[in-house]
Amino acid sequence: MSLEQEIQKLVESCGATLYDIETVNERGKTIYRVTIKTKDGVDLDKCAQISNLISPLLDVHPPVKGEYYLEVSSPGVERKLKKPSHFANSIGENVRITTIDGTVIEGQLTKVEDNSVVLNTEDGERKVALDEIASAKTYFEW
Repeated sequence: MSLEQEIQKLVESCGATLYDIETVNERGKTIYRVTIKTKDGVDLDKCAQISNLISPLLDVHPPVKGEYYLEVSSPGVERKLKKPSHFANSIGENVRITTIDGTVIEGQLTKVEDNSVVLNTEDGERKVALDEIASAKTYFEW
C-alpha cells in the first residue's frame, strides 16, 4: 500500500475525505500539505485529530528528504481543481477555468464526462477537455 493510500485510510477513519496531498516550499520551508474535506466542513479539531494520526506514520515513512512541516487543512471555499475527482466533487459550484491558450471560462460546473468538464456559462453550455485546462479553481461570488 502506498503512503497516499495509508493516509487516505487514516483520513477516512476520522469521517473525512482526502482531497489532495502536495509538497510545497514556502519561505524556505518544506511543507507536506494534506488537504481534507467533510460534508459538514472542516474545523481545527478535525485537522488536529488527523494530523495526530498521520504524524507517526510519516515518522516511519518520511514523505520527503530532510526537514519538513506537516500541515492538515481544508481546501477552502475557493480551491484549485487539479484532478478529475476534484472536478467531480465540485459539480454545482462556480468554476473559473484558464485554458492552455489563455482563454478564461467562468460558469457553474454541471458535468464531468469523457475526460472533459461541462460548464453552464452566460453564453450557454461549454465543454472543455481536461487536457486543455492550464488551471482551474472554484470561486465564490460575494
